[in-house]
Amino acid sequence: MSRLRHKRILLGVTAGIAAYKVPHLVRLFVKAGAEVRVVMTPDAAQFVTPQTLSVLSKNPVLSTFFSQERQWNNHVELGEWADVMVVAPLTANTLAKMSGGMCDNLLLATWLSARCKTLVAPAMDLEMYQHPTVKANLEKIKDWGVVVLPAGVGELASGLNGEGRMAEPEAIFASVEQYFADNQPFFGTRVLVNAGPTFEAIDPVRFIGNRSTGKMGIAIANAFSAAGAEVTLVLGPTHLRPVSEVNIIPVETAEEMNLKMLSAYPAANIVVCSAAVADYRPVTIEAHKIKKKAQDIAIQLTPNADILKTLGQLKTTQYLVGFALETEQLLENAQHKLTSKNADLIIANEAGEKGTGFGFDTNQVYFVAPGNKITKFELKDKNEVAKDLLQYILEIRARKK
Repeated sequence: MSRLRHKRILLGVTAGIAAYKVPHLVRLFVKAGAEVRVVMTPDAAQFVTPQTLSVLSKNPVLSTFFSQERQWNNHVELGEWADVMVVAPLTANTLAKMSGGMCDNLLLATWLSARCKTLVAPAMDLEMYQHPTVKANLEKIKDWGVVVLPAGVGELASGLNGEGRMAEPEAIFASVEQYFADNQPFFGTRVLVNAGPTFEAIDPVRFIGNRSTGKMGIAIANAFSAAGAEVTLVLGPTHLRPVSEVNIIPVETAEEMNLKMLSAYPAANIVVCSAAVADYRPVTIEAHKIKKKAQDIAIQLTPNADILKTLGQLKTTQYLVGFALETEQLLENAQHKLTSKNADLIIANEAGEKGTGFGFDTNQVYFVAPGNKITKFELKDKNEVAKDLLQYILEIRARKK
């Protein structure tokens, strides 16, 4: 499987003769499974047609702030959409504008709005490429974190022979692949996560549930997906959804969640049980809505399957992570859960503490591992807690190697 599969590549094309190579680059990206969108400077159309790039990328090609129908081409959305931005060819003119923070066309506005890494492939004549201002501008954008791909040596459009040729499409493609390799330490890893609450029906309109929103588990699924993992998320009833490429399996009850987890478990390498699964369900689900009565009513409950414990008993090579939300004796209960469930790690947090528990964007957790190893983390955004988990597992992998 290609590292570029499902990646979103924003390709910026400027007005250089080397733009004739861009269709081949687009084909390489698309063939690898990436989604490609192209933004051109207005003059770039003199060297390669937007129609060609649109057909190859399977997306409209944009070059102006407004379409012919006077619809705004939203550069902010484009910049936020991309996983990586590639500018090829990068002319001396666009380079100077980038280093000076100019914003007089859609490509530059998109670049200034982009949150992702940018790779550029300079292309210009020999004397231009050697000019002090060009060298200074390249160093300037390098200091900002832009990856400048080396220009090639060979015959140039002017007839001169020397440095300044745009890197070949295959080299640009390989550089983008390497970028994702460096930033996808879990590429090829299959991760199974459960998240959210479960609802246990009492009658057609009422249920037993809890206040879980699934934020923590979804943040973990997002983090693993961004790090290259193939993620399956068994998700209880919640309106929240991952922003990354994640295979979502929606469920409602604990029994449904248990069955889906058992089905996906054998293929998984890492399993994270973060869902707030109901411990009990009604023995009988009434066929009709229970009408209000003057007297008390009793609902008989029966235990649900203990998903984490079941997975611990079936564990072979999986790295199994569980969560413990407690109201008292946090660490003692987490350590007991670690051993009784045969887990490799328990992430413990205390309900009722400020900024922790259900519904919050933040959490304050402890990582409880075998050998009485306890790591305390400060209160932080749940997305950062997810990154802490990935880093923790990476360190364990490194020690094993």
